[in-house]
Amino acid sequence: MHEEFVLPVPGDGRRALASGWLWLGLLALSASGVFSLLLVLSRTPYLQDVIPWIDFFHTALVVHVDLSVLVWFLAFGGVLWSLNSTPRFMALGWVALGCAALSAAAMVVAPFTGPGHPLMSNYIPVLQTTFFAAALLGFGFAIALLVLRSMTAHAQVGQRIEGAGALRFGLNTAAVATALALLAFIWSYLALPDSVTGNPYYELLFWGGGHMLQFTYTLLMLVAWLWLASASGVQLPLTPRVALLLFFLGLVMLFMAPLIYYAHPVNSTEHIRLFTWLMAYGGSLATLPLALAIVLGLLRSAAPPPARTPLRAALLSSMLLFGVGGVIGFLIQGSNVTIPAHYHGSIVGVTLAFMGLTYDLLPRLGYAGPATRPARIQAYVYAGGQLLHVTGLVWSGGYGVQRKVAGTAQALDGMEKIAAMGLMGLGGLIAIIGGLMFLVIVFVAMAKGRRPSDRQRNAET
Repeated sequence: MHEEFVLPVPGDGRRALASGWLWLGLLALSASGVFSLLLVLSRTPYLQDVIPWIDFFHTALVVHVDLSVLVWFLAFGGVLWSLNSTPRFMALGWVALGCAALSAAAMVVAPFTGPGHPLMSNYIPVLQTTFFAAALLGFGFAIALLVLRSMTAHAQVGQRIEGAGALRFGLNTAAVATALALLAFIWSYLALPDSVTGNPYYELLFWGGGHMLQFTYTLLMLVAWLWLASASGVQLPLTPRVALLLFFLGLVMLFMAPLIYYAHPVNSTEHIRLFTWLMAYGGSLATLPLALAIVLGLLRSAAPPPARTPLRAALLSSMLLFGVGGVIGFLIQGSNVTIPAHYHGSIVGVTLAFMGLTYDLLPRLGYAGPATRPARIQAYVYAGGQLLHVTGLVWSGGYGVQRKVAGTAQALDGMEKIAAMGLMGLGGLIAIIGGLMFLVIVFVAMAKGRRPSDRQRNAET
């Protein structure tokens, strides 16, 4: 049974709003790429001597993570939530986008306003400056407005569940997950004792909500997987009702979070451990069965038409990287670079899904389509580089190389460590090339503007 798991793109202001969120995500990804190049160089043997400033390494790492994960992922959520909305409260949507754009720009500027004293807290690292704190709070306020509109102006799923209806339900669950994450940040802020300061403070402040945001990212990725599979001709052995049930399972575990907050103090070991288990096991309830259904569909489907090959390449690459990241998560022992290997695999899996969906959305949003062959190659280049990067990190983690350090602090005192981190650096550079290819392909397509057929159709309406 084949269902069209693709959302229709409205032709009114919602399409322009979705395009605005896409522009924000792409610009954030571009800015994060500049910082990622400095990060890779600062951890690559021999090249690391060119960038010996350890504090700058951490400052760049803060901005890179926040732009490439927090801003890029939630901005892409803005794209999908805008497409999933009714025309109600459009002004609120534009205010949210404007506030998010100003806040993201402030994050980029923050490292150059003075010493940042970076703190590498998990999920949302921070610079200890008033300017950066204002930027982060402004972005959180923008996402709160975005989620508020997505929950009050969402399109109806419909009584007869079709493929598009299942995707709408999935996007609704992602919006609920984001709202719960924002509430968790507030709860942690109010519950933290005054005695907790410095890095432990931010670690605990973002721990619960950060884990809950991972559910948001995963649910958005699952929507993208279904969309890419359907758009690339995969015959999915999955009815829309089953897909809807899987999205519900992906969300339901999040409602355990208030129980964790009630049962254990925010700064307790139990609080930390239970949120880790919630993400590790609860996050797989929807991901694993849906991934198996897509794999089965891929095995039963023919090769896609040439114009659809970039979508299939992005889908395959995303599923591979996300799966590798998930497996590595169960190998973590201690605080070493195996941890970033885990989340790099998972995060890149989400990014690749969004990249592939961007290729499909470009002509739907009125832009020129991407160049087919470069777009297909880009997905494999980016995925291949990240796979080498992750392999190097796992290899290094086996030798005890610590995370969040650079230069001589890495203690690369053996050929094995040097070779492993060298592989990490090589993979990172290849991945940067793949990321740059994506941005060039997309910006070239967007620079061509609207297609003549779109201009004519809009003139007629």
